[in-house]
Amino acid sequence: MEEIEAIFYIEGLSSDKKALENALRETAENLKNEKNLKVTEVNVEDVIEEGEEPLRYSGVITARVRGPFDELVKAVLKYGPAIVEVVRPGKFEIDSEELMKILGEVSLVMGKLMDRFGGLAAYPDLTELPEPKIGFSREKIEELITDDRYIRYRFVIEVSGKDEESVRSTMAKAFTLEGCLINSFVLQGEQFVDKYRGLLAAELLSPFDVMFQLTAKYAPVAISIVEPEVVDITANELQNALTDLGGFVNELVTRPVKKMLMKKDEKNE
Repeated sequence: MEEIEAIFYIEGLSSDKKALENALRETAENLKNEKNLKVTEVNVEDVIEEGEEPLRYSGVITARVRGPFDELVKAVLKYGPAIVEVVRPGKFEIDSEELMKILGEVSLVMGKLMDRFGGLAAYPDLTELPEPKIGFSREKIEELITDDRYIRYRFVIEVSGKDEESVRSTMAKAFTLEGCLINSFVLQGEQFVDKYRGLLAAELLSPFDVMFQLTAKYAPVAISIVEPEVVDITANELQNALTDLGGFVNELVTRPVKKMLMKKDEKNE
């Protein structure tokens, strides 16, 4: 697998300056000791006071790393960088089976984090949005894949809501809002007293970074790439995907601390 060079910008926030300094130093040491990535440079910036409670202190680690795509993804899942800047290559190719393995790892780790800290998918009221088109001709699918570099993939997620119809409508609109085209859409589940629960299987078409983001946000129980057999990914697409992933990880793992500090701050008012 082709080596990718990137820069991680890892941000730390705390109400305690000393604790943050120690945490940044420990993270920097962990980066230097990574076995499956070449970490050529690690810089820990001075902790500064932002003046905003409850997380008034902030600090940043800048790390230049090199390694294969799968190891880069594992590092983003581990460190949750706020920004990932891809330095090189400008574009690379990956076999769809290899990409599915990476997506499976993303889904597994993000699923565990969401089981612990809560979900990520949240949308504004979608009532006014029109129902999206479902189903495309073979000619249109080939055009999207060849000309627009879309990926056709199957995606199975757990869903719940008020009733089957509301779940079906909301999820179809949500996928469209995320930047997907829906080729097929099947919902199976059971209606309980006040909630519908089930599995949604969809065949979607979207650019690489949208597919990657959806995988991180929903942690699907299954995902498979139908076509193309080889996926080409630009540096910008990879940068967007990894930055989104790092942001999702950071959002989840910092939730308990933020909630605790907000409650403490409210009591002191």
